[in-house]
Amino acid sequence: MSPPAGRKGESGTARVLGSGTSGIAELLVFHPVDTIAKRLMSNTSVNVWSFSGANQVIFRQHASSPVFTKFFSLFPGLGYAAGYKVAQRIYKFGGQPWFNDILSRKYGAWFRGTFGDRNGKNIMHATAGSLTGIGEVVLLPLDALKIKRQVNPDAFKDRGFIRIVAEEGTTLYRGWGWTMARNAPGSFALFGASAYTKTQLLHIEDFSKATWTQNFIASVAGAVASITVAAPLDTIKTRIQNQNFETKVSGFMVFAKLMREEGPMALFKGLTPKILVVGPKLVFSYTLAQSLIPFFAQYV
Repeated sequence: MSPPAGRKGESGTARVLGSGTSGIAELLVFHPVDTIAKRLMSNTSVNVWSFSGANQVIFRQHASSPVFTKFFSLFPGLGYAAGYKVAQRIYKFGGQPWFNDILSRKYGAWFRGTFGDRNGKNIMHATAGSLTGIGEVVLLPLDALKIKRQVNPDAFKDRGFIRIVAEEGTTLYRGWGWTMARNAPGSFALFGASAYTKTQLLHIEDFSKATWTQNFIASVAGAVASITVAAPLDTIKTRIQNQNFETKVSGFMVFAKLMREEGPMALFKGLTPKILVVGPKLVFSYTLAQSLIPFFAQYV
């Protein structure tokens, strides 16, 4: 069997540089898109299926403002987003190969013996992605602060980062269980679908030799699978995190209220714009990371 997913020779430095660069590029291009998706997911009353309703939810008090003002109103929480997004992409795209290396060394024979040579590699990639997604919970405070800036800025009450951390403490980890529950299958689907596309459809054995086009195709498959699988839990997680700091609400309470007042389809609120708009964000950064990590590996 070839080296696991073509990771041979990729140093930790190359993985950090490649994934970090993709995170920075993604932030600069897609932060407004992320704000739109979070506001749509957090909306519980306005009918967003009409233009006026969507305009009100997305731009809020700037709904009647000029286009220029509307656009810049979509950049709240940029500082928190920068800290979260770069750290998250370094961890996710740089960490998954590390987990995959461990699984390959310790359990590679079991995966190949149980699922076959090619499928074993794909499932090993997916499992490594799932483990990475679970560990991503350590970055939850930055994600929570970013979401609050985007959809509930009044929760800050003119407090800065240091003061919020000191005063709120573990409150910033609210929703950690739902985050892990979302990330585990979502990351499994992302890396698993991408690996499956490369091995089964594109017939690539050494992933590090994939072209930009091949990485793009695999990333599209992974992103659509990941977003769809994680959508219901992502909606619950977002609604937990967008509450005021002093509000004590569990994920089960959010779920029960959502089902009672909005129906089960509300679990997929924002799915279409996430696939059409946020999806390209994940495709963009994942394609970039998959292409840049082998590139940097040649020099560091």
